Amino acid sequence: MKDVEKLYGIYHADGGLVGELAYIFGKYAGNVHCSLCDITHNKITMKKEWKIFSKELPIPFDLLHLNERTAEVIAASENKTPCVLVKTNDSLHIILSSEELENCNKSVKDFTSALNNKLNLLNI
Repeated sequence: MKDVEKLYGIYHADGGLVGELAYIFGKYAGNVHCSLCDITHNKITMKKEWKIFSKELPIPFDLLHLNERTAEVIAASENKTPCVLVKTNDSLHIILSSEELENCNKSVKDFTSALNNKLNLLNI
């Protein structure tokens, strides 16, 4: 994993109090969904398994809401959220798509496996 500078998990929701409340109401109304939120959080708090995973990961992993992205991250993730981006010394691109996150079925274990498989395929 020597070429990886950072991973970014991009939620399909805005951050902050208003963004969080809008997501919660939208989720329960059935018109908003974020599979990355389902992987990292229980109904209210961050999952214990996610905290352990992120502490043990040997590369930095930032979780960002839509309104927290830099211009570079927006360019790589616009209209493709939720997703996970990988930043190497020469690029920033999606490593796990929205569909792949959905296939993790809200499981940190399945997410970890999917991420490791992708990093191994890229020889990172």
